[in-house]
Amino acid sequence: MRAEVKFPVIETTRLQLTLPSPGDAPRMLAFVKENRAHFARWDPAPADDYYTSEFWRERLQLARDDFTSGRSVRLVINRRDDPTGRVVGECNFNNFVRGVFQACYLGYRIDHRDEGQGLMHEALTAAIAYVFGELKLHRIMANHIPVNERSGRLLRRLGFTVEGYARDYLRIAGRWEDHVLTSLANPDWKPE
Repeated sequence: MRAEVKFPVIETTRLQLTLPSPGDAPRMLAFVKENRAHFARWDPAPADDYYTSEFWRERLQLARDDFTSGRSVRLVINRRDDPTGRVVGECNFNNFVRGVFQACYLGYRIDHRDEGQGLMHEALTAAIAYVFGELKLHRIMANHIPVNERSGRLLRRLGFTVEGYARDYLRIAGRWEDHVLTSLANPDWKPE
């Protein structure tokens, strides 16, 4: 008999990070719709069906499937005192590579109404501890557009170090954008 998967629930002083179910599609849809203009400068152009409930039901199910199969952990950030209310943000650890690399990529975004309150720092501090401690990864890579100074400052506060600069790295908002490449290594990593 296959053991039941335990999806993460990570709590901080103000926040709760979870891997939501497909039933949370309306909350995610509201999050992206309410932040459409806010995210447009930093995100790739969305798929045609991105602003539909069906897209989010499928995406949330895929996130659970990817977690179960060890490919990623995509966490939604909520207020601890209102875990089923308005979504505060999300942080995604994607493209897990095991073997001799033991690494992943980090992506994150926060509701425009919650910027500047230290919430993403709080969320990522806890999420990184989970990825390093529970998932036993050694390296997290995060890249940002050079003009996104707020993201650069956040990564530095979290201990990420700059490793390079990639020209025309990702197509964002219809244009190829350069990115600053950063990473954070797990100082306590030990082979299992």
